[in-house]
Amino acid sequence: MIQTMLTFPAIDPEIFSVSLLGIELALRWYALAYIVGILIGWFIVVRAVSTPALWADNRPPLTREQVEDLVFWIILGIILGGRLGFVLFYQPGYFFSDPTRILQVWQGGMAFHGGFLGVVIAVTLFARRHKAPLLSVADLLAVATPMGILLGRLANFINAELWGRPTDAAWGVTFPTMCVNPATQGCPQEGAWFFTGFELPRHPSQLYEAGLEGLLLGAVLIWLVWRRDALHRPGLVTGVFFAGYGLARMFVELFRSADAQFVTPDNPLGHVISLGPLGLTMGQLLSLPMVVLGAGLIQFALRRAKSPA
Repeated sequence: MIQTMLTFPAIDPEIFSVSLLGIELALRWYALAYIVGILIGWFIVVRAVSTPALWADNRPPLTREQVEDLVFWIILGIILGGRLGFVLFYQPGYFFSDPTRILQVWQGGMAFHGGFLGVVIAVTLFARRHKAPLLSVADLLAVATPMGILLGRLANFINAELWGRPTDAAWGVTFPTMCVNPATQGCPQEGAWFFTGFELPRHPSQLYEAGLEGLLLGAVLIWLVWRRDALHRPGLVTGVFFAGYGLARMFVELFRSADAQFVTPDNPLGHVISLGPLGLTMGQLLSLPMVVLGAGLIQFALRRAKSPA
């Protein structure tokens, strides 16, 4: 393998911490990514509902006041769905052996697909409660979500987590290990990055996801909404988001390291469904229904006349 051309920035995952009444409170980049992502999403949604011309018959599906209420529902969906999705999809045995670990969210562990399902449930309940057109509300969220994904994947990179498979590409990154227990890890100081000497350059797959699932998909959706009147066909933007995210995630999984719990000597790529040398990882398996659903929504939306959902 050639020498890596990208140096890991070794940014401290913890931005700052304060001690309050004996309790250590910290702000991490991952949490900041969620906060800023939600704020940017809120801004995009408010702009959309404040521009009647974007909607069929100049009728936005929500008022600005309802958008503020919707944000609360979405936050609950993201947190509850993301955490429970990680528990159920990736490490059920570990968490159910000690259910108190499920509540230890500060230890990390959120699944996009779980958060996605949580938001779907939250938005469905919200739309029914407010008698709002579900597909149009979903379109609003779809155009607002990619910027949050972009920030979340950048936070994954800063945390040196979810990195890719070994590579000899010139842009490979050698990721360090976080020192958690100096006694067992042989590292100098708790909370510091260190190298064991056995690291290999790896695909920065977090950056691939940030670029495809976040930046590119977000740009396409914004273009569709503000330049192609996509909101006039309820479900179209949601369909493009589902299909676009699913395809991007399935592609990046080809470069992303498999989840350790699925890796065995006979299954080094961590396939959960194997067909000889080919197979699907858990990320690809969970993304496949999104692609199918997205394609169906696109077809459904394009066949309908331009009208409110």
